[in-house]
Amino acid sequence: MNSFTDLEVWKKARILRYNITDLVKCFPAEEKYRLGDQIIRSSRSKGNNIAEGHGRFHYADEAKFMLNARGSAAETIDHLCIATDNKIIEEKVFNSFKNDCEECMKMIDGYINFLRKQADNKPNL
Repeated sequence: MNSFTDLEVWKKARILRYNITDLVKCFPAEEKYRLGDQIIRSSRSKGNNIAEGHGRFHYADEAKFMLNARGSAAETIDHLCIATDNKIIEEKVFNSFKNDCEECMKMIDGYINFLRKQADNKPNL
C-alpha cells in the first residue's frame, strides 16, 4: 500500500465521518457546539489515527494508532447513545450508526491482526 487512502478501513472511517457530520446538522442549536462537536471530533479521530499510523515506520507503531482509532469508534457510539437518550436521534438512527461503528471496529481489528503478523514476521535488524 502506498497511501492510507488505499486502506479499506480508512475508506469506511471516511464514509462514517461524512455521515456523522451530516447527522449533526439536525441537532438542536444548544447541542451543536456541545454534543455535536464531541461526536464530530471522535468520528474524525478514527480516520486521523489510521492515517497517522500508516505514516509510521514500524508495524507495531501503526498498530498502536489503530488501537486509538478503535477507541474513537467506541467513543462515537457513546456519543450516539447520549443523543438517543436525550431524544436528539431516534433509536433506528442510533442502531444504524452503531452498526457502522462496530463494522469499522471489526475492520480495525482485522488490520491490527495483520500488522501484528507483519511485525512478527519481520527479521530483526
